[in-house]
Amino acid sequence: MTDNETQHGDDGRLPHVSHRPLILTAEMEAMAQDHFDLLRARHFPPERNWLSAHITLFHALPGAERAAIEQHLDEATAGLRPIAATVETVRFLGNGVAFALSSPALEGLRTALVQRWSPWLTRQDREVFRPHVTVQNKVSPDTARALQASLSEDFAPWDFAVTGLRLWHYAGGPWEPAARFSLK
Repeated sequence: MTDNETQHGDDGRLPHVSHRPLILTAEMEAMAQDHFDLLRARHFPPERNWLSAHITLFHALPGAERAAIEQHLDEATAGLRPIAATVETVRFLGNGVAFALSSPALEGLRTALVQRWSPWLTRQDREVFRPHVTVQNKVSPDTARALQASLSEDFAPWDFAVTGLRLWHYAGGPWEPAARFSLK
């Protein structure tokens, strides 16, 4: 069931909510969220660190289709329990660092949504899904390589649970909460 978090009006500062893209992320259990948020606070350029750590499933769904998207997400998550995910490795991104994840169940859920939303998807959202959590971005390659080496030294794969899905309105930088879909 959708937990609507905010009521949006047309405040004149941003395009009407229905015209702004929607972002869909996977929600992490508190221990994983806290861990990745701490790493972002330490390593993300502060002037660009507007968001909590996240796993992006879709980058730009059409805001005008919000009602249908929420209905599809209600249906897709009905009866689902938390989804297991594994932090596999530390990945160099060129100008940043992320933790690569694996989760067959999350990948399967996303594949089903890709099939359902195919006409709405951007090229980026049609690409192969490589789940990850970015902890550094928009830095020099040398800075990113140094962090990747440092984080890799003591790294061992570990597991956490995906506890829900979050739908967001893109607001030009920060995101505004739109809806939450719990996995119980």
